Amino acid sequence: MSQITPEIVAEHGLSPSEYQIILDRMGREPNLVELGIFSVMWSEHCSYKSSRLHLKKLPTKAPWVICGPGENAGVIDIGDGQAAIFKMESHNHPSYIEPYQGAATGVGGILRDVFTMGARPVANMNALRFGRPDHPKMKHLVKGVVEGIGGYGNCVGVPTVGGETNFHRAYDGNILVNAMTVGVADQDKIFYSAATGLGNPIVYVGSKTGRDGIHGATMASADFGEDADAKRPTVQVGDPFTEKLLIEACLELMATDAIVAIQDMGAAGLTSSSVEMASKGGAGIRLNMNKVPCREEGMTPYEMMLSESQERMLMVLKPGKEPMAEAIFKKWELDFAVIGEVTDTGHMVLEFDGEVVCDIPLGPLADDAPEYDRPSMPKDQYKAWAKIAPLTGVPETSDIAADLLKLMASPDLASRSWIWQQYDSQVGADTLQLSGGDAAVVRVHGTPKALAISTDCTPRYCYADPYEGGKQAISEAYRNLSAVGARPLAVTNCLNFGNPERPEIMAQFTGCLQGMGEACIALDFPIVSGNVSLYNESKATGGGSAILPTPAIGGVGILEDSSKMATIAFKAEAQKLLLVGADPKAAPEIGQSLWLRECCGLEAGPPPRVDLAAERRNGEFVRHLIDEGFVTAVHDVSDGGVLVAVAEMALAGDIGARLLVTAFEDHVDNEKRRHAWSVFGETQGRYVVSEPFDSHVVEKLARESGVGCCFIGWTGGRTIALGSEEELNYDEVALEDLRAAHQSFFRDWMEG
Repeated sequence: MSQITPEIVAEHGLSPSEYQIILDRMGREPNLVELGIFSVMWSEHCSYKSSRLHLKKLPTKAPWVICGPGENAGVIDIGDGQAAIFKMESHNHPSYIEPYQGAATGVGGILRDVFTMGARPVANMNALRFGRPDHPKMKHLVKGVVEGIGGYGNCVGVPTVGGETNFHRAYDGNILVNAMTVGVADQDKIFYSAATGLGNPIVYVGSKTGRDGIHGATMASADFGEDADAKRPTVQVGDPFTEKLLIEACLELMATDAIVAIQDMGAAGLTSSSVEMASKGGAGIRLNMNKVPCREEGMTPYEMMLSESQERMLMVLKPGKEPMAEAIFKKWELDFAVIGEVTDTGHMVLEFDGEVVCDIPLGPLADDAPEYDRPSMPKDQYKAWAKIAPLTGVPETSDIAADLLKLMASPDLASRSWIWQQYDSQVGADTLQLSGGDAAVVRVHGTPKALAISTDCTPRYCYADPYEGGKQAISEAYRNLSAVGARPLAVTNCLNFGNPERPEIMAQFTGCLQGMGEACIALDFPIVSGNVSLYNESKATGGGSAILPTPAIGGVGILEDSSKMATIAFKAEAQKLLLVGADPKAAPEIGQSLWLRECCGLEAGPPPRVDLAAERRNGEFVRHLIDEGFVTAVHDVSDGGVLVAVAEMALAGDIGARLLVTAFEDHVDNEKRRHAWSVFGETQGRYVVSEPFDSHVVEKLARESGVGCCFIGWTGGRTIALGSEEELNYDEVALEDLRAAHQSFFRDWMEG
């Protein structure tokens, strides 16, 4: 009688056709250990079987790219023989089930991806999406996730320097927790994962293996039913203090010549690390499971291979280096065990109690994993399915000041200080710019250089028009880096989507990737690493509701001279305010704007279009202004439009402003609507900058460069005032009221 039944195959997340491929490629029926290994390696989370075909189309190369996708993290040249190493990954499903440990182990996992390659981590970022604040579970989820990120990052000693947090009902049953880490390494000390050298020892280091996280990768490759809480045992448990020891021990060993290859044990644990190392090196691998350090009695090879216990690494060492390496890890009070060797068989062979319990050819496990070209809705069909209401009958506003207060108090724009005050952002003493600006900035230690880092995405744009939304996600990251004066270098991403077996979801995925790819090429901003997270939907919220398409973008740029860094805060009164990228003759784009949603109750119209040539031209122009010291404050225009950008600059500098709306609104007739559309429209590619009042450099240079630019007002006073040169009565809101509104959401929600 067969040991493997159709029910067991289904429990392992494999389809009947996939199981038939296993039978064909092995030439026999697998045992349970072998089936478990196939199930995690062929899971969506590990194999990218629904996305690989499309990911190959993304631009990944540039002269400064040292290593693109395929390794633990991306690597770029930042000059002076140094490299930045970075990646973003998801921990969505675990964070919904157990928010503290789900978020904490997400941080731990992405840290390991970076220091595995020889980098010292210098900054953590995150991109978080939650459901409606009034959802009964949401406060618990937000508190747990934020505590988990802070609890792990603070203890491990890597500053959490920025990120983004948004709310929408589409995330009620499936929140998103995307974690990003950036590290710095010497270019001649970068480590890769390809196992080579017949007979070279394979070494296990770090924590002991337990039963936590078994089938974590498989769980992360399915949507949620009503039984989400029952999946809690699949969530890993992290220990940041052990991670800190592991970082120091690995970096100490990396300073020697002992390491041939190194890989962290992330999703699918010992299975994925050993398979990836052997397959990348074109080798085979033999492991003695009796030598794997275990913290629980009676663990089976199946459990050891599928466990996702945290803070563990796998290495291939040069022969004879084991005693030195063991001494380093014992000094740091970490486990060290030689558990196998590199072979030339092209197979993964596992032994336990003197018997072979697994013998799998590595080809089918890795390079030959299934690859699907999932059906995708045509654009016209998708548009009909998405049911985006046309932009007609938009209500007029009677009180722009009241609308501004409402926007600044809304969950998507309210101050995130409740969140970032829980994170240690200063450890290491190299953090130059914190949350609240356009991008975080971290000094490259011991140099005048700094890295700028931003996480960006506007999911409501991606839902309304995936192609434009994909372009905008890349462009906003480019803009945010440019706004602090950094030259954008490269992108990591975390592609969060629903069930790829639904043609409408694949239309979102392929549309977003098409837009992203075009933007990366136009902006010379390649993608060097990333992660795909599919099946982000929940039957528990009413019939298979998917998240909004959320291709979160992590952008990294370089400031050659960190002393020239720009910030958003107004620096003085009586300074001119200019809108770079302005086109006074173009109608403001109000579709899918926050003002439309929060103040008019509408999610309607097309998202703003992205002119990639203008994005590049405007970004380069703004970076030139910053580098030459011509501007005193810079902020990109995004959610909430020009008026929200000015309000954020005013709050950051504690200085008011007076805006002349007529300066940039010659295109709409109705006066009250004209004001609202002009100041709250989210037209892309724009920046608000300030310069001394007696200076006329910016407008002159803009004309010479062919960049749109217009005067929109000046700084000063204790209010944000809005009107025209002819009007005596301005719409006005006091900074004190604006600040109270801005601080109210998290304070009232979390403390109320």
